[in-house]
Amino acid sequence: MWAEFRKHVILEDDSILVLDKPVGVSVMGERHESDLVRMAEEAGEQLFPVHRIDKVTSGVVLFAKDLAVHGGLTRQFNKRTVDKAYLAITRPGGLPPAGRIDLPLSVGRKNRVRIAAPRESIVADLTAGTWTVPAGEVFEHVPTYPSVTTFEVRSQTAATALIEAYPLTGRRHQIRVHLAWIGHPIVGDPLFDKHATGRTYLHSWRLAFDLGGRRVSVEAPPSESFLAPIASGN
Repeated sequence: MWAEFRKHVILEDDSILVLDKPVGVSVMGERHESDLVRMAEEAGEQLFPVHRIDKVTSGVVLFAKDLAVHGGLTRQFNKRTVDKAYLAITRPGGLPPAGRIDLPLSVGRKNRVRIAAPRESIVADLTAGTWTVPAGEVFEHVPTYPSVTTFEVRSQTAATALIEAYPLTGRRHQIRVHLAWIGHPIVGDPLFDKHATGRTYLHSWRLAFDLGGRRVSVEAPPSESFLAPIASGN
């Protein structure tokens, strides 16, 4: 099994492994099914995930091969010196050419991530391309986490938009929740579409980090199937 996933390696050396993760497999932490870390371990290979992307998300995932390297890489994520870019297909279109979603997150019932304010308090300025909530509207009864996603539209129709999304903070489900709460959920996202079938159209596209005194940039080009909703115009 792990040998099949290893065919998707983008970059590897003595200290790291970068994988183009297919949809439908978790990075780690699954109780009742396998995940990449467990499959690698069962094949005799120990990997330490530097970050995670959701099971329903495809694309770039960075692993360290030893804990010393892992610590240095995770600190870069914590200090937000890593450059991350995702591709997402949202529905509907009609987004401004670029935007900044500055909406704090909290965790609600059943461990669901949500905006830490009433939906009706979100202030949208489509001319400026910003979404914010007044400070006085942010929940005080639960822990809240400042969260910012910026984006640029690559192409769009009335039905769909293909965007580049940049999570300036790295909260769980951040891009998915931000886009859904401004009225442009990701196509096929089961968090917001109970009838979703097939894949979720969110792809970890590019990642840049420091390693051994140099800047390393990796990219996982999207597949033709990922771009299908845009190509079809639906």
